[in-house]
Amino acid sequence: SQDWWPADWGNYAGLMVRLAWHSAGTYRTADGRGGGGTGDHRFAPLNSWPDNTNLDKARRLLWPIKKKYGNKISWADLMILAGNIGYESTGFKTFGFSYGREDIWHPNKDIYWGPEAEALASDRHDDKDDASSLQGPLAANHMALIYVNPEGFEGNPDPLKTAQHIRETFARMAMNDEETVALTAGGHTIGKAHGNGDGANLEAEPEGADIHEQGLGWMNNTTRGVGRDTVTSGIEGAWTTEPMKFDNGYFYMLFNYEWELKKSPAGSWQYEPINIKEEDKPVDVEDPSIRYNPIMTDADMAMIKDPIYREISEKFYKDHEYFKDAFARAWFKLTHRDMGPSNRYIGHDLPKEDLIWQDPVPAGNSNYDVDALKAKIKASGLSVQELVATAWDSARTYRGSDLRGGANGARIRLAPQKDWAGNEPERLSKVLGVLEPLAAEAGASVADTIVLAGNVGLEMAIEAAGSKATVPFSPGRGDATQEMTDVESFAHLEPIHDGFRNWKKENYTESGEELLLDRAQLMGLTAVEMTVLLGGMRAMGANHGGNQNGVFT
Repeated sequence: SQDWWPADWGNYAGLMVRLAWHSAGTYRTADGRGGGGTGDHRFAPLNSWPDNTNLDKARRLLWPIKKKYGNKISWADLMILAGNIGYESTGFKTFGFSYGREDIWHPNKDIYWGPEAEALASDRHDDKDDASSLQGPLAANHMALIYVNPEGFEGNPDPLKTAQHIRETFARMAMNDEETVALTAGGHTIGKAHGNGDGANLEAEPEGADIHEQGLGWMNNTTRGVGRDTVTSGIEGAWTTEPMKFDNGYFYMLFNYEWELKKSPAGSWQYEPINIKEEDKPVDVEDPSIRYNPIMTDADMAMIKDPIYREISEKFYKDHEYFKDAFARAWFKLTHRDMGPSNRYIGHDLPKEDLIWQDPVPAGNSNYDVDALKAKIKASGLSVQELVATAWDSARTYRGSDLRGGANGARIRLAPQKDWAGNEPERLSKVLGVLEPLAAEAGASVADTIVLAGNVGLEMAIEAAGSKATVPFSPGRGDATQEMTDVESFAHLEPIHDGFRNWKKENYTESGEELLLDRAQLMGLTAVEMTVLLGGMRAMGANHGGNQNGVFT
């Protein structure tokens, strides 16, 4: 423990878990952006969000480790690893950990965080009484919060209303109800909230702080401001009797006491138990002879007030082993959701089990006669447009943001992709009906064959123009099965616009140019790559539905 920022109960577990959680927790399914995969928690605006108050201290505490190992470990990996180690120091066995996150070195410019100009504001719902009206692609329901306001929507305590927003927000972060309860409970089983003081005494956030603060923010030079006197969220107290032990204390507290709404020393809404046994109170972070009331947030109360959440909470309370397994899996998913398939994982602590949210794809065969297969595709009678469009549609779902989608797996032949309007189901069915038998005959995957067919189409178009070229090809893609495919999850990858094929599903507020640039950025294309691909697709007449807009050749 460091004197300049002492650890609660002599252990930084709670602080490091919060750092990992808030690093990973910005992930959203709509566009795959956010998450802990780039280490962007170090940069504006995230490093100065109110919900990340005092996590600058957590990163500074990790600096000696980063300095020691340098480029052998990224900041992105280190922040998530610190959370895992924090949990393990409290007796919890995590599901696993993968290295491999690559740091960025400047703020992200591609992520839309919302329309509000002020932190903690919420102007992102079409109807504030309807949590599901949250505007896409957003997931958090307030500006500058990771999830929801712990005091209640817009700071008004109402556990049932908060439950609606929790359900919507966590669903947009790829979590179901059981995972949501597990994460809430597991996150609040250790550590505490900090609000023993006046938040008005906190100085500017890191991006607004004076240079002499050396990159730190939220300094408190008026009062002691550390240890038991720390102010962070404004809520004050621990959730369990033993905050440095991963036990069933969270559910014990929720189900064994009645709770009443009170104000913290910082003036924030929180719930405290009525007539709690003295021995059930957590001890002070500095003096074990002092005990204080535990607390619950509005979000915690939602875990027993919402009927669905309550049923799950009761199940976890009665079966601690089941809860631990559910939380371990949910925590692993939270911290690895944006890392792509498991074959990208690195390290010695990797789970052996394939999980459906990893979009598993079996290993493919690369030992077949590529030239012979190309010849059969060329002689199949399929047109340039049919070959090129099918290959494009298979590949265009790729998102560099969370490494999902793309041609590997050939999921274009499975639900839901085979029925997407953007994939022209009738044309797709025809092309697959020709390519699948050719793939089987050659011993190639359908995924390889679709991509190779696109190459053949491009080579045919070049030849028709009087030139000749061989398009590079790397075999080895595998074919996923329907059982390996989470239909609901893949629905988020549906292209509702595609400027490269001159199509959009309906009219949108954003201009066509904006939509094109957003799609190109998600696919990881440079400006030059975007331009030549757009021109090439037009030149080959690969527009959606055969429309001729923009086809000048």
